[in-house]
Amino acid sequence: MQFNLDRNIVFFDIESTGLNVIRDRIVQIALIKYYKDGREPEEAEMLINPGIPISKESMEIHGITPEMVAKKPTFRQIAERLFNWIGDADLGGYNSNRFDIPMLMEEFGRNGFELDISNRRLIDVQRIFYKMEPRTLAAAYRKFCGGKEIEGAHNALVDVRVTVDVLKGQLAHYNGVDYIDGDGFITKAPIKNDMQALHDFSNDLNLIDVTQRLKLNSEGDVVFNFGKYINQAVGPLVARDRNYYNWIMEKEFTFQVKKIVKHELETFIKNNPRKGGK
Repeated sequence: MQFNLDRNIVFFDIESTGLNVIRDRIVQIALIKYYKDGREPEEAEMLINPGIPISKESMEIHGITPEMVAKKPTFRQIAERLFNWIGDADLGGYNSNRFDIPMLMEEFGRNGFELDISNRRLIDVQRIFYKMEPRTLAAAYRKFCGGKEIEGAHNALVDVRVTVDVLKGQLAHYNGVDYIDGDGFITKAPIKNDMQALHDFSNDLNLIDVTQRLKLNSEGDVVFNFGKYINQAVGPLVARDRNYYNWIMEKEFTFQVKKIVKHELETFIKNNPRKGGK
């Protein structure tokens, strides 16, 4: 099966020092780029020196040790080349919306590159699977790929190849199948060979940052999705409570969250000059 593409798409998988997308670092990344013009996909894989310790728990999962990455390039050394190679492609992976994409955005951000996702479609194969039939990647592979078992699981390139195979299997299996959500609402045949449709189905379009700290309310305002100010509009709130704004800017929030909050503050001040941002 060939993907119907109107834009390039990069499927990728990350192995890391741990599970904190802000504090931890990438130790391996593997990517497969599919081109809208139909040329052969390109694969890339690299080990990366994270510059910080790899947790024991992570080593037990992916098997990458400090000795294996000691002489590998740092992310700073490969950032520009990787950023340019990804270009403006859509992004896909397995649990990528919650982990791989935020982790990659942070790595790029701390090295001076903004991986802007505002105009990219994000295809999370796990979200498709969990919404249709909650399972693991191994179970997804068995179900959609003829009962096969994964050989070499938790190697980044193996996992991303499996992810691509699972998506192709999902497109065939769910062709024409309706989706019924928890409230009984029916969406007619949402899984189709169309990246916009897959993006719409595998994302909560009201959540506007990858760590789900901010969202849009029913009126289209950017509001907080956590803490004491949950569901309150960001712009007027941080204009009124600058201590809260400064706390967000200084604490472990992603580059994306900080950028959006700053933009909301500046927009509110611009549109309410008499209030002077107070």
